[in-house]
Amino acid sequence: MKTSASPLRESERLSWVDAARGLAILGIFMVNVPAFNAPYFLYGGAGEYWSSPLSHTVQAIVDIFFQASFYTLFSFMFGFGMQMMKERLDEKDINYRPVIFRRLLILTGFGLIHAFLIWHGDILLSYGVLGMILFAFFNVSKKWILVWAYFMLATLVLPLTFSLYMFRDQLQGMVNRPLIQEAITNYGQGSLLDIWQQNADDWYYANQFANLPFLALSLIPMFLFGLYVCKKRWLHEPEKHLSSIKKVWLLTGLLFFVFKAGPYFFGNPEWFDLMQDNVGGTASAIFYVLSITLLFRTERGSKIVHPLTWVGRMSLSNYIFQSLISFILFYSVGFGLYAQVPPIWSMIIVIIVFPLQVYASKAWLTKYRYGPLEWVWRSLTYNTRQPLRRKQKAVS
Repeated sequence: MKTSASPLRESERLSWVDAARGLAILGIFMVNVPAFNAPYFLYGGAGEYWSSPLSHTVQAIVDIFFQASFYTLFSFMFGFGMQMMKERLDEKDINYRPVIFRRLLILTGFGLIHAFLIWHGDILLSYGVLGMILFAFFNVSKKWILVWAYFMLATLVLPLTFSLYMFRDQLQGMVNRPLIQEAITNYGQGSLLDIWQQNADDWYYANQFANLPFLALSLIPMFLFGLYVCKKRWLHEPEKHLSSIKKVWLLTGLLFFVFKAGPYFFGNPEWFDLMQDNVGGTASAIFYVLSITLLFRTERGSKIVHPLTWVGRMSLSNYIFQSLISFILFYSVGFGLYAQVPPIWSMIIVIIVFPLQVYASKAWLTKYRYGPLEWVWRSLTYNTRQPLRRKQKAVS
């Protein structure tokens, strides 16, 4: 007899998985704030406009430890979560296709609102649309999921890196000054309609048709790595797979250092950027999630990273909240600080805001089962209004 589809119960949650999502939200915020408050990430010129040694040092720290590491980690967790959801629905003898399709469709809706009304750098729309390809892989064997993931990464990275190397002497950082000035004017001084128009222009610029293969070949392999790890049950039963986890942790840590930090020993050549972000970013994402998993195996480590679970359980709400805070801080309809916040202050903003998110998430979850947007997402996914308020305060 079939039972009805329902969200994961609290007792079934894996705390280290929630903590990994929380860490991803921190890392994404660290990268998004400087990209939100100035046009240089999109149109070039960050090193030129933020030219002080301190700014260059902060940019290098963000580049090595955060850039391309946390949207990939979030992508990994997204694939892991989709496979986990599929397996739970299979256990209940429920057709997973319409449920997961609704989940992705609703995520696409969130993404459209976020991308065009709040920030062009949205990732939810990409996840909602590209996540549909997971239907082709849910029932593929573990071996072939891994083959496809490596193949997609290699298809993106190897030929393009070789081409960039061949033309390395002609490569120069693009600085589109007219578009930079247009963004500064509209975001920093314009009306709300000017902001929305600029936001749409920036989204179309970043997501033009020629860029879509790069986006797909960056995100989908991480979805597949998440599927693979879920199928292998490494994060479900870490004690059982501890030897494999430690080996992959050491390997990805080495690749992380070589591909993310290594280029800085050789002048950080521009032709190596794709390799740095896609190989180094992939390795660092897996290294981070396995580090969180291993930390949870010790009493002290668990205490240190446990607060991340509160943020991770409300990852959608916290992600959107970060964008709303940035919208108010940087755009003219708020404090109007656009293009006036150097990299060190971007980092300080994250250091101030993120702990507040940790405590706010904990306070919310003592009274409510889900974050506000998670509750909407789950209710629409399962076609049933989910209970939100707890009968008793949660103990965490």
